[in-house]
Amino acid sequence: MPDLIAVYEKAHPEIKISPTYGASGKFYEQIKNGAPFDLFLSADAALPEKLIEASQAEKADFFLYAVGHLVVWVSKTSALDFDGKGMQALLDPTVKKIAIANPAHAPYGRAAVAAMQKLGVYEAVQDRMVLGENVVQAAQFAETGAADAALIGLSVALAPKMMERGRYWEVPSDAFPKLEQGGVVLREAKNAAEARKFRDWLRTEEVRAVLKKYGFALPEA
Repeated sequence: MPDLIAVYEKAHPEIKISPTYGASGKFYEQIKNGAPFDLFLSADAALPEKLIEASQAEKADFFLYAVGHLVVWVSKTSALDFDGKGMQALLDPTVKKIAIANPAHAPYGRAAVAAMQKLGVYEAVQDRMVLGENVVQAAQFAETGAADAALIGLSVALAPKMMERGRYWEVPSDAFPKLEQGGVVLREAKNAAEARKFRDWLRTEEVRAVLKKYGFALPEA
């Protein structure tokens, strides 16, 4: 997002974009309670759709912008064999803590739980879970050594610091619900026209190329 904002503001110097980052579910609750956002970009499509159902946004202002993917990240010093064992590698007794985003309000956390359930490790490792406020914090737990592994988004794993310090294993896409990421311009937006311009730009081929670079699959245009 910082890269995209820099490009957009250079082309539209009259517009200033002020992003706020956090868990999608928490922003959903804040918006329901009147938080003054113009545009909501969620890590899943369901939350913007719920805002539409609650008459806090219009269906015409909804859009999909990316499809996320789930990976297991470990440090380069880890001896876990994901290529040979897959998710079963998390059952290794050396894995004391596993970081995920809080599934109560983070779509990637729910995807992580679903994947571990589907691949048969959840019951054995659920007591080792460390919950991050969002997927970025879950990644930080593993990157700093506070957790031995983390289930995070591929886009987070591809960040330079994460690539430098660790490696990742891609979770099979059929092990968790499709992570379609959606957004919507909010009904009470004070800068609705500008928000719609930015939304429309987020669906251009220029942006799709950037998203693909950062590890996102693309929704149908």
